Amino acid sequence: MDLRKASREELAKLEAELLQEYNACKEKGLKLDMSRGKPGADQLDLSEAMLRVLAHNEDLIADGLDTRNYGVLDGIPACRALFAELLGVPAKNIIAGGNASLTMMYDNIMRLWVFGAPGCTPWSKQEKVKFLCPVPGYDRHFAICEQLGIEMINVPMLEDGPDMNMVKQYVEGDATVKGIWCVPQYSNPEGKTYSDDVVRAFANLTPAAPDFRIMWDNAYCVHHLYEKQDHVLNLFTELEKTDKLDMLFMFASTSKISYPGAGVAVMVCSDANIAWTKKIMGVQAIGPDKINQLRHVRFFGNAEGVAMHMQRHAAILAPKFDVVLETLERRIGGTGAGTWHKPAGGYFVSFDAMPGCASKIYELCKEAGLVITGAGATFPYGKDANDSNLRIAPSFPTTEELKVAINLFCTCALLAACRKCMAEIA
Repeated sequence: MDLRKASREELAKLEAELLQEYNACKEKGLKLDMSRGKPGADQLDLSEAMLRVLAHNEDLIADGLDTRNYGVLDGIPACRALFAELLGVPAKNIIAGGNASLTMMYDNIMRLWVFGAPGCTPWSKQEKVKFLCPVPGYDRHFAICEQLGIEMINVPMLEDGPDMNMVKQYVEGDATVKGIWCVPQYSNPEGKTYSDDVVRAFANLTPAAPDFRIMWDNAYCVHHLYEKQDHVLNLFTELEKTDKLDMLFMFASTSKISYPGAGVAVMVCSDANIAWTKKIMGVQAIGPDKINQLRHVRFFGNAEGVAMHMQRHAAILAPKFDVVLETLERRIGGTGAGTWHKPAGGYFVSFDAMPGCASKIYELCKEAGLVITGAGATFPYGKDANDSNLRIAPSFPTTEELKVAINLFCTCALLAACRKCMAEIA
């Protein structure tokens, strides 16, 4: 039944049925968490052998380097070589660090904020600094800007990536626009992948600001769910063609490949930006956890080893995504209570509720014992003008827990939409 076309009597009957179902869920005392894209325990178990690959002192030597000691600010060569193969970039343009790409992104923004890009005034000393934010997007990107007082500008996500006409207008027409956040493959939360045309449009931007930077968070570069896979054009290579490589800071990590709390993150940038970064980092640190970097190299071996490992992840994750997508289609499809995007990879399903309903759905879920990402979290400042978008993260619960959780979510979405339609009739 299309709720938007239903009579008041039909809506009242449906509301009563949904309320009965909802109250039955509440009485169960559920405690379910789908708030973040955390790997489940069965996924973490896939990397257990990594903890045993360095069994003896001699195992800790790589290319004549003793990984137990100080030094090697940009990470061990073998680790940079592994990521070079994965990302299709030169190893010399990689800095390998600790477990979190978020930390590397934050530190990079802080370097631009405090010290400024080479030859440019620090952002903190400029009158106004703005960032473009494709929406819906990643809340932690937005939090970095908000903490520093960087003004965020929403850019709609289209089916093939950000609205590049808007991006071009802002970047080339406003010198206070200093950067853009991007998750180019299996975007957070919609699971969209930027088209070749979008990537080339980025490479051909002519910014008004000499210190404009593209923050290319390639978090899901190998996180495929199904046989049919998305792949994003290599922005590093495209920027080399246009001689604008200084614009790029690319990030990736093994956070959802090995261990989120003990992985390896990398930053990729031009020769000039590598030198600039290392000069500042040299005061901050002596070197990363090289033992952990070597552990990853020995465990995976090469890009093919990573791909095989990700197939094991997909075998666990794909059935969970199928549960979510099939339940949404069965219960929400055709009702007008919401729409969603079917991703081919990544960690989320993005749900667009009937406008004005997302906050209510969140509250209904919470009251019944289901924690989901907060309404508005996928927009800068937590403000979704349509109060519509919600992020579903299927990975952490067991499949049985997920079945309960997504059915409850659908009940809440239908209940909120039903009540909205009834109010509009009144």
